[in-house]
Amino acid sequence: MEPLTPEQLALLKTMLERRVEALSSVEQPQQDASELPVDEVETSPLDRATVRLLNDLSREAADHHSAEMRQLRQALARFEDGTYGLCEECGQPIGASRLLARPEARLCIDCQTRAERR
Repeated sequence: MEPLTPEQLALLKTMLERRVEALSSVEQPQQDASELPVDEVETSPLDRATVRLLNDLSREAADHHSAEMRQLRQALARFEDGTYGLCEECGQPIGASRLLARPEARLCIDCQTRAERR
């Protein structure tokens, strides 16, 4: 696979920066502050189950948001150290089509496929 051109690198960096900006503008649910009360007087078991489910979904969304931000920032850091676009496992170029689809990708298709099979 051919290394990325400077134009492709610039486009991918812009894509990553825009995603970070978009995620930063979205209010991240606060795990502790978003807890809905479970022990209100005279609530039904179904109401308590619903509240627990909503709290779990809120925590999961916050975890997903944090993980995505971490991946994006790590990808931007790879631009700084010159390793962006190289597979972290085999060291080969990842490929423009994969990076255009997933700019935060750390592994080439072959290494990602092997990792998913494990």
